[in-house]
Amino acid sequence: MTRFALLTALVNAAASLASPLAALAEPDPSLAFSVNVDGHTFINKGLVAFGLIPSNFTDSTGNTLGGIGSAIALSIGSFVAKSDGTFTGTIIAQPDRGFNVDGTIDYQGRQHEIDFVLNPYYSTAALSFTQAQQTLQLQYKGSLLYTERQGVRTSGLDALGVRAAQSGFPSNPDSDPVMPIPNSTFTHLTLDLEGLVLNADGTFWVSDEYGPYVYRFDSTGALIQTIQPPDAIVPLINGDVDFTSVDDPDTGRAGNKGFECLTVDESTNTLWVMLQSATIQDGGNKKSNSRYTRLLSYDISQPATVRPALTAEYVVPLPQDSNGDTLASSEISFVSENLFLVLSRDTNGHGGDDTKSTYKGIDLVNITSATNIAGSSFDSHKNPVAKKGKLDKSVTPAVYTAFVSLINSTQLARFGLHNGDPSDATLIDAKWESIALAPIGDAQNPHDFFLFTAADNDFITTQGISQGQPYNAGLDNDNQFLVFRVTLPTR
Repeated sequence: MTRFALLTALVNAAASLASPLAALAEPDPSLAFSVNVDGHTFINKGLVAFGLIPSNFTDSTGNTLGGIGSAIALSIGSFVAKSDGTFTGTIIAQPDRGFNVDGTIDYQGRQHEIDFVLNPYYSTAALSFTQAQQTLQLQYKGSLLYTERQGVRTSGLDALGVRAAQSGFPSNPDSDPVMPIPNSTFTHLTLDLEGLVLNADGTFWVSDEYGPYVYRFDSTGALIQTIQPPDAIVPLINGDVDFTSVDDPDTGRAGNKGFECLTVDESTNTLWVMLQSATIQDGGNKKSNSRYTRLLSYDISQPATVRPALTAEYVVPLPQDSNGDTLASSEISFVSENLFLVLSRDTNGHGGDDTKSTYKGIDLVNITSATNIAGSSFDSHKNPVAKKGKLDKSVTPAVYTAFVSLINSTQLARFGLHNGDPSDATLIDAKWESIALAPIGDAQNPHDFFLFTAADNDFITTQGISQGQPYNAGLDNDNQFLVFRVTLPTR
């Protein structure tokens, strides 16, 4: 019996017993935490579900299913409330660039379709780890692979090469700017995928770290559009574009810290994208100086034949730990005009640098009073907005407010989880990198949402398959999912 089958059998056996899952209408009030932002009270009502997909599970291509917390989205129209108090839906999960502990690989970009049954748990009583997995049951359905316009598959190899811009850029929407490729002989588009936004017409946007660029794909997974950010963000070495993630450039996005965050305001057809931390010229070469990252917006109201225009750009101050090091951002989600959820975290937890995490938060960012620097001198790599981490006095940053902690010990214990030693399957994962919101439809609480998040487990397993070859990463790091219930009064 496979590990996945064994876990499924255990969950089914537990469900057949007298279940401790309480049928409460909403979370116990003692679990709530609230903050005030711009005159509105936002409430974190607590962790309500936990689920996982085992680290050794394989996708339809025969490769280990991993890294799926890099970005998630709820399939449009899939979320349904059932009469028995459960909810069903489909998560679209996008991994990054494959198993790369020993170096990047030729991993084709893709997304996975995962059905779920959510049975929210609202009691304060502690569940066992096995019982907790009844609250969010996950079932893999299939995968969609990404290609370029000519049907050529994408890659995940480090971008050591640059493909020349096609003539007509940027005036011709069917052409491309300079593009990241593995090398001069292997010219496939290479992607380190992070953000994901689904569109009602079946197309979807993704953001990547190499460019860092934003790409639009059609419903078959074929590339149809590319957005290149301002000069200040494109990585330059000795004045030339250089997309490698291994070394920091002279200016532009820091190595392996590109467009980690992507979201959309559907009401205004505005796409929002944010860097993981500061550009090099803004202090991004040191953790202590890299807190001032950039949030950009693009007009996507026009047809796909029209290249989206940059409409705004703001500076977001990321949180810092007790040592003064920046806690980089991993995801963003639009809440309402000028307001976003942003996930920032350290790198500790299961599969991380240490077992004890000190910060993993899904927080609130308000840009109401922030300075729009789009089109200003700060869009040139020659003019830092935060030289050596010191913000220019002419610029007012966004306001960052802590909101949902993923490592609250009381919340974790209710689901058989913990933070810190021992390093086992019940230790919370290190790299949480995704956000998805689903309206609950509670007439008594019309602004309540389920907040889904998933971890990027870095494909770490002792029974892995990568590009047809087995591997042993020395640890089984399952793909963990958490669901919180939150009140967002402005959404």
